[in-house]
Order: sequence, then C-alpha cells, then structure tokens
Amino acid sequence: MRPRAKPSKDEGLPDPELSDLPPELRWREWMGRVEAAIFASPDPVPREVLARLVGRGCQLEALIADIRAELKARPYDLVLAAGGYQHRTREQFAPAVRAVRPAQGSDLTQGESLVLAAIAYFQPVTRAKLSEILGREVSRDLIASLRSEDLIAAGPRSPEPGAPYTYVTTKGFLLRFGFASLNDLPDLEALADAGLAGTKDGFEKLDGLSRGAVDAGEGGALDFHDATETD
Repeated sequence: MRPRAKPSKDEGLPDPELSDLPPELRWREWMGRVEAAIFASPDPVPREVLARLVGRGCQLEALIADIRAELKARPYDLVLAAGGYQHRTREQFAPAVRAVRPAQGSDLTQGESLVLAAIAYFQPVTRAKLSEILGREVSRDLIASLRSEDLIAAGPRSPEPGAPYTYVTTKGFLLRFGFASLNDLPDLEALADAGLAGTKDGFEKLDGLSRGAVDAGEGGALDFHDATETD
C-alpha cells in the first residue's frame, strides 16, 4: 500500500490567483478574503498569512488601503497591531464599547504604569535596575501584577552576579496599548531633549501617553469571539 501523502499547509485555501476573473472583480474578491480573515481572527493576522489568500501580483498594502478607505464611515478601522492586522474600535466609539462589555485587563496604578514604561524602554531590565531608574523600590508584587496582566514576561538572565531575571514586554503589551511594534513607543530622545528622560516627570509623561493609548483602544480590538520567577 502506498503511503498516504501528507496534507499541504495550504490545503483547503481558495485559489489565490483567480485568473478566471476580470481584474476589478479579482481585486474585490481579494479584499473580501483579507477582511474576512482579519474579522474572524481573535488575534492580529500577520502579513505573510494574508499574502497566502491573494495572488502573487497583488500589492497587499494597496489592498489594505482600499479596505481602510471603505471603512472610513464605520466605527472601526483596520490597523497594524503587534505585528499583524486587526479590527480596532475608533477612539470616539470606545465609551460605547465599554458600556456593553468589560474592559480588557484592569486599570493600572500610576506606579504600575511607570514601571511598565521603564521596562518598555530599557528592556531587558532587572528589578534592581528598575528601582535604580525610578529612584524607588520596585516590589516583586508589582512585577507579579504586571505579569498577571500579560504585559511583561521574564527575559534572559542578567550576566551580573546572582544572574537575576530580566523583564521584557509582551505581545499583550503591544495589543493593549495599540502599538504595531516597540518602534511605536514615544521618542525617548525627544524626552531627553526636554530634560525628562529617566526622571519622575519624564515617566509621568510616558504614563499619560500610555493612558491615552489605552483609552483610544478601549474595548480595543473588536472581539467577535467568545473568545513567577524570583530575582
């Protein structure tokens, strides 16, 4: 008996080329496929996944731009978040979303926000270094609270004596604050030019920017689904 062939990873996917359709209808079909895939996914959909749904000659960025143009009158947009595309509520409609569903994650205290901002900029960073940066003790309980919210995770061990754990931000951090990547963080050099980098006032400014990002995405991505180390 001949061995059964292993299924292709693309098995079941529709024909991406659609060469039997005229160009305009082909483009509309590609738009529908891409938006449907993003709509149905509970997580941001990476570009390489979307590229499998369209033909080799399709300019995916132009396709995404056309979808976004059609969504201008809708209460949600298509955005790049955490390395993929996702539907996200527009800022002015965030209060309506909060009125009918619980917020994703609990509100952060000011202390948690400042520590999270420090980790975002200085990662991978140890708890002792965080205390040095902020000028006050950063407790294990505070670190545990941020980890429970899936905002930070343990990074590589530090080469310093005792090899303490470092901490890094997570994909959950990018999603919660509406960042496509860490490159979207407010410019630390601009804070330095203003004399705020590494100071209490500077981190309070970062905290304010972060709170604004959370408010803009509250209810956040439209969810269409039911969807501790020592140092």
